Amino acid sequence: MTPILPRRHQRSLPLDQLIRAEAPGAEALEMDVVFVGAGPAGLAGAIELARLVRQEQAANPGFPELNIAVLEKAGSLGEHNLSGAVVNPRAFRELFPDRQDADFPFRQAVNGEAVYFLSQSGSFRIPTPPTMHNAGYYTASLCEIVRWLGEQAEALGVNILPGFPADALLVEGQAVRGVRTTPTGLDRAGQPADGYQEPTDITARVTVLAEGTRGTLGQGWREWQRVHSENPQIFALGVKEVWKVKRPLDRVIHTLGWPLPSSAFGGTFLYPLGREMVSLGIVVGLDYREANLDVHQLLQRLKLHPLVRPWLEGGELLEWGAKTIPEGGYYALPARRSGDGILMAGDTVGFVDVPSLKGIHYAMQSGMYAARAAFQALKAGDTGAASLAAYDRMINESYIVADMHRTRNMRLAFKDGMMLGGMKAGLMTLTGGTFPGSRIPMHEDAERERVAAAATPFTPDGTLTVSKVDAVFKSGNATRDTIPQHLLVGPDISGEVADFYAALCPAGVYERVGDTLRVNAPNCVDCKATDVLGPRWTPREGGSGPKYRLM
Repeated sequence: MTPILPRRHQRSLPLDQLIRAEAPGAEALEMDVVFVGAGPAGLAGAIELARLVRQEQAANPGFPELNIAVLEKAGSLGEHNLSGAVVNPRAFRELFPDRQDADFPFRQAVNGEAVYFLSQSGSFRIPTPPTMHNAGYYTASLCEIVRWLGEQAEALGVNILPGFPADALLVEGQAVRGVRTTPTGLDRAGQPADGYQEPTDITARVTVLAEGTRGTLGQGWREWQRVHSENPQIFALGVKEVWKVKRPLDRVIHTLGWPLPSSAFGGTFLYPLGREMVSLGIVVGLDYREANLDVHQLLQRLKLHPLVRPWLEGGELLEWGAKTIPEGGYYALPARRSGDGILMAGDTVGFVDVPSLKGIHYAMQSGMYAARAAFQALKAGDTGAASLAAYDRMINESYIVADMHRTRNMRLAFKDGMMLGGMKAGLMTLTGGTFPGSRIPMHEDAERERVAAAATPFTPDGTLTVSKVDAVFKSGNATRDTIPQHLLVGPDISGEVADFYAALCPAGVYERVGDTLRVNAPNCVDCKATDVLGPRWTPREGGSGPKYRLM
C-alpha cells in the first residue's frame, strides 16, 4: 500500500466563511460580552464576569449592567461535553470561595489509584508516575459539571443561549465585533426548507472564544491574524463509555501498553462514578502511524481484557462518546490569545497538561482570567488589543503556564514510540523538566505518513462489545437525516484514503464504497478527529450531534 499523507487530502481552512467583514444585521442582538461555548471555560468566565459586575455595583451604585451571553451549539447544556474525568477542584474553590467541595457537582473523591502495564492476556502493576497522582481530586461527569455551572450562571443573570452554534466572526478592520450563528432548517442542498430560520448576528464589545477542542473560529482567527506557536498543536482522540455495574470500583485505574501498538502514544482509564457506575475509555495520539488503527475498536478489545472485563460483566452500557484532546502542551500555545475585541480560553487555546491528564481546572481558570481582563477593559472603555493583552499577562504569570512549562517536552518525547518516550519522560521528571534542555520539535498530525498494518478481524458481541452504529445510538445522536453536509471533503480521495477515514472516525461517518468515499454526516458526534486528519468540520444547525448526559 502506498503511504497516505493526510495533508495531501485535506482542504484548507475556509477562512472566507469564518471571517466576515460585514456589518451586523438590523435584528442583531446587542451584548457587551459573548462567550462562544458553554463548556467549563465559557461558563466559569461568565460567572466570574457577572460577579465582578455585582461587586462593582455594590461599591459604585451608578455602574451599569453588562449584558453577558453564552452561546452553545448543543440543544441543552452538557450535551456536547466529554472528559475523563478526574477533576482538580482548585478552580472551583476560587470561583466559589464560600462553598465546600461537597457542594460541587463531583461524583466521589479519589480514594485509591493504580497504574498497570497490559499485555494481551495479562497485566502487572507499575509505580504511579509523579505527574499522575490524584490524591485530593474527584471523579466527575463533565456533563453534570456543565449543567451545574449553567445554573450558577443563570442565577447571576447571564443569558444562556443553547442551540446557537457560532458560524463566523463579524469583524471591522482588525477588530472582532461579534459572531454570526448558523442557519436552521436547510435541506441537503443547503436551501431553506420547513422550519428555516436565518442566522442571528450577535454583537459584543468583547468576544471570548471558548469553543473547546479544535475550535473552528479560533483556528480561523489565528490564521487570519497570523498568530503562531513554536510547535503546531497536536491532538489525541478519546473514546469513552459509561457503564452501570454490579461490582463497585474502589480506585482510579490507568493502563499503558496493549491494546495500543507500540508506535502509538496513549493509554486507557477506568474511573468510579459512585457505587453503581464506572467510566472507561481510551486516548490515542493522532500522530499514530497505522492507517487502519481504529480507536473505537481498541476500546472494545480492552473490555475483554482480564483486568477490565470483571468490572463490566453483568452490567449495562449506558452511554458512549468521543472527543479530541489538544496534546501539544506548552510549546503549542499560541503566541497570544488576545486581540482587538477578542479573547480565547480553554481547550480552544490548548490548556491541557497531558502528563497529569488534566484540563478542566485550566479551562475554568482561563475563563476567569478572560472575564477579569474583559471587565477591566470595559470599565476603562477600551477593548482594543493593547487593553485586552492583560489577559495574556495573567495567563503567562499563572499556574496554568507554570504547570505546562514544567512538563513542556513530556508528550513530545513520545514522537518516536512508547519505549524511548518513556525513558525520556522519566529523565524529564527527575530533572524537573530541564532535560533535554531545548524544545522537541513536532510536525502537525496531518504531516505524518500512514501505512496499513496487519489487521486482526473483530466482531462485536452486541453486549459487552458494540459496533460503531450501536455506539452512536448510545451517544443519543438525534441529528436529522436531511441536514446539509457539514464535513468538507478534500481532493484525491482514493479507496485507501476512504479506508483510513473509516478506521479513524469512531462514529461510522465514513465508509468505503468501491473505490469512493461515502459520508454519513448525520452520524457525526463532533469529535473533530477528521478535522485534524481528514475532512474539515464546520458548524451545523443548533441541537445537532450527540446528547450526552453522563460523559
